[in-house]
Amino acid sequence: MKLTQERIVDAGMATFAEVGYHGLSMRQVAQRLHARAGSLYYHVKNKDDLLALMADRVCHHAYDAGTVAMEALPPEATWRDRVEAQAVTLRRSLVEHPGGAILLADSPKMLSTGGLSLMERLLRTLLDAGVPAEHSGIAADTLLSYITGFVLQEQSESELPAITAERYADLRSRFPLTIEQTPRHSQDEKFRRSVQLLCTAVESLITARVS
Repeated sequence: MKLTQERIVDAGMATFAEVGYHGLSMRQVAQRLHARAGSLYYHVKNKDDLLALMADRVCHHAYDAGTVAMEALPPEATWRDRVEAQAVTLRRSLVEHPGGAILLADSPKMLSTGGLSLMERLLRTLLDAGVPAEHSGIAADTLLSYITGFVLQEQSESELPAITAERYADLRSRFPLTIEQTPRHSQDEKFRRSVQLLCTAVESLITARVS
């Protein structure tokens, strides 16, 4: 089969899912394609270029999913609804791509057009809502950083340690507020409520501007 940039990115994503960010090499990608490593460089400059293309794929997928979700919103939808639609679809896209959260986190350094598109649309949503320009960048970055961190935790391979009733009782007596207040919602519900909480914080910037 002919070697193309699309196939190289496919192989890069599959390899990335197996070996992670630091383990990825052009040699491994070439082996997956049954090709010589040197032949890849006709289509991809180097590993950094490949990572940028991979980040673009994940981010463009998230952008397109967000577009569909926003277009499905009713006419009376608020800016908070539009932010939530972008957040939910971004999280879903990152979860669907192993390592997607790491790629998104690195996308600004890679100047990924996909990552920049996500930021641009979120900034436009916030500015149209009335968030002051001097705060919009931090607000958008905070939202994207939260989504990235949430997915990184979801995709963590660490196993929960077994805990006995005695151990739980001991922890509860020592840290009652933490144990009692730890959310017991589903991941989906916890994510939505967290995004809503962040939107409430952003809304305070709009309120302060108006007043």
